[in-house]
Amino acid sequence: MVKLKGEFVLFCAIVASEMVGSAGASTLSVAQILGVSERNNRRDDVTSGILFHDGWCLHAMEGSRSDLDRLLRRLREDPRIRTLRIVVDQPIARRRFCRPISLCENPAALLKTIGSPDLGRITAFEAERIVEFKKAA
Repeated sequence: MVKLKGEFVLFCAIVASEMVGSAGASTLSVAQILGVSERNNRRDDVTSGILFHDGWCLHAMEGSRSDLDRLLRRLREDPRIRTLRIVVDQPIARRRFCRPISLCENPAALLKTIGSPDLGRITAFEAERIVEFKKAA
């Protein structure tokens, strides 16, 4: 991690991705994505949360700048992703996720709670609200 005046600096990136075909839509594809994410995130000391809804994925990730840049590069090259938009990319004071990867099990209810059912147009404010709701859950 980057060190700034004696303190480690963490970053948070939240991306919205349009998925290709059945990626993220079937139980098998979600399990495969979670398995690979668990292994890679554990290796890279990244914590994250992921949500799949209507052909889109919202992925919040936390870690060092270099680890997040490497993860973002892998996501950009992933053939299961058609569109990738970085919604949030900023330094954070502390981690909000405690596991390498966690899955939102009821995305429709969560999106209804924040009043934004369209992940393709999600704002930074709405994405941050999702992270805060997941942290509190």
